[in-house]
Amino acid sequence: MKTNWAPARRTRLALLGLAIAASLACTTGAAAQGYPSRPIRLIVPQPPGGSTDLIARLLSQRIGEVLGQTIVVDNRPGAGSIIGTELVARADPDGYTLLTVAASYTINPALHNKLPFDPVRDFTPISQIVTLPHILIVHPSVPVKSVQELIALAKAKPGEINVAASGVATSTHMAAELFMFTTGTRMVPVQYKGGGPSITAMIAGQCHLNFAAISTALPHVRAGRVRALAVSSAKRSAGAPEYPTVAEAGVPGYDHSSWVGLLAPAGTPRPIVNRLGAEAIKVARDDQVKSMLLQRGMEVVGSTSAEYAGLIKTEVAKWRKVVKAAGIKAR
Repeated sequence: MKTNWAPARRTRLALLGLAIAASLACTTGAAAQGYPSRPIRLIVPQPPGGSTDLIARLLSQRIGEVLGQTIVVDNRPGAGSIIGTELVARADPDGYTLLTVAASYTINPALHNKLPFDPVRDFTPISQIVTLPHILIVHPSVPVKSVQELIALAKAKPGEINVAASGVATSTHMAAELFMFTTGTRMVPVQYKGGGPSITAMIAGQCHLNFAAISTALPHVRAGRVRALAVSSAKRSAGAPEYPTVAEAGVPGYDHSSWVGLLAPAGTPRPIVNRLGAEAIKVARDDQVKSMLLQRGMEVVGSTSAEYAGLIKTEVAKWRKVVKAAGIKAR
């Protein structure tokens, strides 16, 4: 009599698989339960002093106090934030190496054919902490007082209007490129070494308009040195609620803000990700912290891991289209 052993073998393999999965779950749960048992390193792939660094240091101090461990901020700038980001992509997914990133994280895939990491596959989003809307400002000599008038002028004079930006593929530059892509206009980006120099050049009349950081631009708007038309975000800015969004002003679907968020290497245990996310959200939503950040042009988000993952995927796809259409090349 011939016996068919296949069903029994499949059953044994299935039971073995379940046993392995259970063992891994127990190991992961135990690791998460004892987390953290040593200092945590928080990589900032940009130099000290900027918005990303500010958020990293704020989180490291506040979350470190709650977790009972030191969180060491480690600035690793270079190659447009790629060097520090790659470092975290290759780190052990144990919750002891984290990453704070800005919007350039989703722009870089469009600029580089081969990155040493995949922004979606190689990281686990923890939370988007803040958003940083921009404000569209024009020099007083530009004969427009609305977004629609600006679009009409740009279409009447293609290639004759200069747009100040704080560097190639920076958030201010990409705000302008997205505007041109969405409205079918063509203006000329002029690159400066930072947001401050780009505002100074515009005030001097060297450029016609700028998508500037709200905190940088508003003092000049209120002094009459430049004229504000709209804010770049999907919703009106808490820092300048009197101005409409670009979308409200006649460009449906336009939405761009810089942002700062917290990531972990892919495979980091979900209990650790959830705990870090919960603590990050508590810090960001503290009234004193919110007020301090708003003074610097940052609006608190405090998103869930899933919400942040959705933002990253959407932004990567958006910037691929814009960069390709504009022919932007990394420098």
